[in-house]
Amino acid sequence: MEEGGVREATIDLGALRANAAVALGLAEGREVIAVVKADAYGHGAVAVARSLIEGGCRRLAVVSVEEAVELRDAGLSAPDILVLAGLHSRAEAEEAGGRRLTPVVHGDEGLSLVAEAGRSLGEPISVEAEVDTGMTRMGVAPEGAVDFLVRVVETDGVDLAGVFTHFSRADEVDLKPCFEQLAVFRGILDSARGLGVEPRSVHVANSAGLLAGKPILDALPEVTAVRPGLMLYGVSPAPQFETVPLQPVMCLQARVVRLQDVIPGQPVGYGGTFRARNKTRIATLPLGYADGVPCAAAGRGWVWLGGKRHPIAGRVSMDYLGVDVGWQDDPQRVRLGDRAVIFGNGKREAAGISVEEAAAWAETIPYEPLVRVGRRVPRRAVGAAASG
Repeated sequence: MEEGGVREATIDLGALRANAAVALGLAEGREVIAVVKADAYGHGAVAVARSLIEGGCRRLAVVSVEEAVELRDAGLSAPDILVLAGLHSRAEAEEAGGRRLTPVVHGDEGLSLVAEAGRSLGEPISVEAEVDTGMTRMGVAPEGAVDFLVRVVETDGVDLAGVFTHFSRADEVDLKPCFEQLAVFRGILDSARGLGVEPRSVHVANSAGLLAGKPILDALPEVTAVRPGLMLYGVSPAPQFETVPLQPVMCLQARVVRLQDVIPGQPVGYGGTFRARNKTRIATLPLGYADGVPCAAAGRGWVWLGGKRHPIAGRVSMDYLGVDVGWQDDPQRVRLGDRAVIFGNGKREAAGISVEEAAAWAETIPYEPLVRVGRRVPRRAVGAAASG
């Protein structure tokens, strides 16, 4: 943590690149599309994207045109940025064409926007089409997918670069739902190819699908790319994948800004939900739910401080949380300015707290603590990445 700072999220770009190397190995020569949406899952999109490109990821994926423009404005040289949510206006379509973005089309409305912009620019805009095989979220429905893919190919101003689908249950031990989705997707691809549709890129596997291994990828030999997100940030999508050697990238931490002795029965925090059973000491940290510490962690969560775990005491407020560090007389007691880690060092080991654990205490998924780290928490990157 930098001198004078009281809160910080350290982003380990070396760990990020190590995780990318794991993804590249699992991809077995397939292209890796690194997902950097939602500000790279809260890690800082620009620095993360640069580091991932340096680490061998040839393509990037975001959700919106705005996210893609941020990367282009920062000078990101990735040849392709996939815009997963597609386009919603003529202005976005023109931006996509001018910025070398690859928007996803989910239906005729998006296709029309791209086609109009492509004809206006005088050159086709590359797109990818999403097919909904079971997520029931975005993408063209299976019953209309073949006809839609043919329309994309036949539409002036548009170049069909790829086709993909998204797994809804790849994080489960039983992969049967994934194989069912793959069967639907394979049938659509086969029928479309019979009508002249030849996408250059085909992908299905998110982080869980990639970590599930060869059974998934081998079930569809046409797959040319994979699409990892969460695993790049050192987080496992499910317990059965924890044998894969991923390294945590974000470490959320803060310094102790106050120490206060409390007597038995003394309440701590809003509502007095915590009352000391014995004489103890409360360390106050300048992190709260505005910084991504969930309210649900109260009375259940822990922090790493002074070489051990200490429980969160009382409600998490907007700007602060209390930690019960116990009554300490020895010289190694917690002191003002000591660094506390909310999550990020350790993978369910004694010497640290993983984001998976922090999420479990709050009864949520590990994606959420990462993306909820607030804007006022500075991100400090360590492990230098390339500048372009």
